[in-house]
Amino acid sequence: MKLRVVLEPSDEGGFTVSVPGLPGCISEGESRDAALHNIREAITLYLEPIEDDAMYGEHAEQVEIIV
Repeated sequence: MKLRVVLEPSDEGGFTVSVPGLPGCISEGESRDAALHNIREAITLYLEPIEDDAMYGEHAEQVEIIV
């Protein structure tokens, strides 16, 4: 999966990075490389399903797809 991220120098030093396609998915790092590493982890967590919070009907079916 390819996602566009926005990498900006932070006023406090380091970098802030966000993902426009995933609202609220933001991270930061001391260096450009660290910020990009951290946003990859944030994206993974953002996209991870949270089954405990979901309510499904009696006949619901979970299907995995590749995007």
